[in-house]
Amino acid sequence: MHKSTLKVAGNKVILNNRERMCETSEELLSGEKFRTILDLFLRHLQTRNSPLLNIFPEGSVESSTVDELVKTFILLVKYESSVVPHINEKSAFFFSDHLLLNNFIENLYDYWRHFDRFIINDSEGDRLDKRPYRTFNETIEQLTHLIRSTYRQIQENITGSHPSVYRQVRAGAEIAVISLPKDIKYPSAKYLVLNKVPVIRQVLIYPPLVIQQPMNKRTGEFKRTETNPIDLTELISDEWLCYPAKVGKLLINVYFHQDFYELGLSMCNLFQLADDNDLERCPDAIFLYGVQGDVLDNLSTFPTVFHEDTQTGLFIGAIPGRPEFGYFGYLKKMMLTLHNSIMMKEGKMPFHGAMVRILLQGNRDATLLLMGDTGAGKSETLEAFRVLGEKYIREMTIIADDMGSIDFDDNGTPVGFGTETGAFLRLDDLQPGYAYGHLDRSIIMNPSQVNARIVMPVTTFETVIRGHKIDFILYANNYEAADDKHPVIERFHSVDQALDVFREGTAMSKGTTTTSGLVHSYFANVFGPPEYRERHEELAVKYFNSFFSHNIFVGQMRTRLGIPGFETNGPREAALELLRIIGMVS
Repeated sequence: MHKSTLKVAGNKVILNNRERMCETSEELLSGEKFRTILDLFLRHLQTRNSPLLNIFPEGSVESSTVDELVKTFILLVKYESSVVPHINEKSAFFFSDHLLLNNFIENLYDYWRHFDRFIINDSEGDRLDKRPYRTFNETIEQLTHLIRSTYRQIQENITGSHPSVYRQVRAGAEIAVISLPKDIKYPSAKYLVLNKVPVIRQVLIYPPLVIQQPMNKRTGEFKRTETNPIDLTELISDEWLCYPAKVGKLLINVYFHQDFYELGLSMCNLFQLADDNDLERCPDAIFLYGVQGDVLDNLSTFPTVFHEDTQTGLFIGAIPGRPEFGYFGYLKKMMLTLHNSIMMKEGKMPFHGAMVRILLQGNRDATLLLMGDTGAGKSETLEAFRVLGEKYIREMTIIADDMGSIDFDDNGTPVGFGTETGAFLRLDDLQPGYAYGHLDRSIIMNPSQVNARIVMPVTTFETVIRGHKIDFILYANNYEAADDKHPVIERFHSVDQALDVFREGTAMSKGTTTTSGLVHSYFANVFGPPEYRERHEELAVKYFNSFFSHNIFVGQMRTRLGIPGFETNGPREAALELLRIIGMVS
């Protein structure tokens, strides 16, 4: 059996667990993993010339004295500080200043908890994925209790007193997964190297989870390249994990490097994890997030690229592993770019927008598709609907929060599908207090910075893939003021008029990327359509003609989210106007 290992990579601690967890404080404190953290902490104190080092004779850290410190900790689990020197004479010096020793313990505990901490339960040879709750309980729960109780016992035996307030902080890991090797049925030998990477079967998180991403904005576009990134990628299998994501009806295997573990595992709040039946088939796409060095830099203006393998039908996306690409938006948007490219290949029209079914009082209902660029006010308008609540709305069902596709049902009627079961929202643009009401299941990213984000579940996978008849298709216009000549909601009267607005894709940038001011993007969707513009144009003409022939309300909604002072009232007034129109036309 392989031994469990503890790896420190930057601000991450990764425990690859292949055997039983330690069960006693003595096992914990005498183990190599604790010594690794203790040595790192001591080096951290030395770089700062910390006065906490004065717990050692003359402040000098020697291997032998650290050994004695560990023995002292082990004794302090069971005995009060006055007893320990009688058992181990070399412990006496550590009690020269009880307050200093207590501060040392407190700071060591905080140092451990400042890391992003992950447990990877290796299920090879022992199908832990068949008993996930028991596995998580015997790993992450047990470790949390053991570390916390060891810390408290040591501290109480140093001070001789008990705390008045006990704070049950997450002392173990913050995220745990069960993974195992899988022989994915890839259509070409070049992809078989990926089968060395463990595939995630279950995930456990402790929300609210706060993550500090290296970056808080996305730069550039996702460009198609003739070079297959798999030919350039070097995979060290124990540094990667695979999250097999169900993106709408597609299966995308996302391989992410340990440098981006916190981002890759956050997908559990956004995309449905594939089940065993899904993994019996070849995926529709592969995404390599964290490719080494600069090997992608010469493939395009920006090294965020994807490739269509025409021989196998696979799409392959790739993004470098450098810190500037450590933003969840890169991960999410590449997956959606792959989705959109495949949809166009299948004759379906992808959309960048939010789709929701609204059931009003009086049994009136409508399905709304709100299309527009990032920061145009799509999600914010949906939040405004939510806040309106019981007064107008009986039920609101999210079908797509950010991206989806349109197809025809058996009767030739346009129907919409989503991609994600979660939402990736700007905290600044949510209604006051809304995020706090959902902290119990949220992942919060860079809360103290511009473009702070929250990732949280918002719908079910069954709803995403069911297919919904569309009643309203509106372009989210966040840059124009509303007046008598420019109503909050304006209906278009021809296909050409509609296509002109949607094709132009105008929006006021909200700072979610490095662009600023008034920007234009083809159909407000840089995630695939510009790379297949001729194909998309044919689809757009075909589908927009169908919208009008089926008497779907096609127009634009002035959310005014990009106009200072209207960040909250703009989406709210747009939501109220739409409710009024639904009441008139339904």
